[in-house]
Amino acid sequence: MLRYHTVPVTPFQQNCSIVWCDETMEGAVIDPGGDLPRLQAEAARLGVRLTQILLTHAHIDHAGGTGTLARTLALPIIGPHPGDQFWIDGLAQQARMFGFAPAEPFTPTRWLADGDTVAVGRSVLAVRHCPGHTPGHVVFHSAEAQRAFVGDVLFAGSIGRTDFPGGDHDTLISSITGRLWPMGDETVFIPGHGPESSFGVERQHNPYVGGT
Repeated sequence: MLRYHTVPVTPFQQNCSIVWCDETMEGAVIDPGGDLPRLQAEAARLGVRLTQILLTHAHIDHAGGTGTLARTLALPIIGPHPGDQFWIDGLAQQARMFGFAPAEPFTPTRWLADGDTVAVGRSVLAVRHCPGHTPGHVVFHSAEAQRAFVGDVLFAGSIGRTDFPGGDHDTLISSITGRLWPMGDETVFIPGHGPESSFGVERQHNPYVGGT
């Protein structure tokens, strides 16, 4: 069974998740935006052997620590979708703009597309391409655990911003209703910021997508 532990990192309090297979204890870091010593210490405390980095998208608060962590631990970088290449190219500029430490450049080991799967030990995450916040944003879904790691697509009571370059409101709404809701009302999602919620709760109460 897939298990996870969420660690808010950086001044943006981005929800970085350490996910692992409880049979093999092999794990991945989803969106290592920064605070890498803390993330490595948490993985060690949990007894998780990190084998890969998974990215939902390439905004600085989600991807800022990726290059350094990949180099330090010799980890492959999986994701996001190629639509976020320009955000990866602009990480240094993003870091300056938002006051982050310089971000080490990187090239994903494997780009992801809608319908792909990623193995974490014996657990499998399904990949859905969910553009709108960024063009290359992806979501990782564990059907067995009824959990989805949605980055900045959806939040408890809100949705991702669409005013950054490449963002589009209508596309984001379509991603939520067409690719998240079919995962089921009982599915709990871990957003990029803030508390967890479920798709069922958001379908009923979220003012941006409620009733969809």
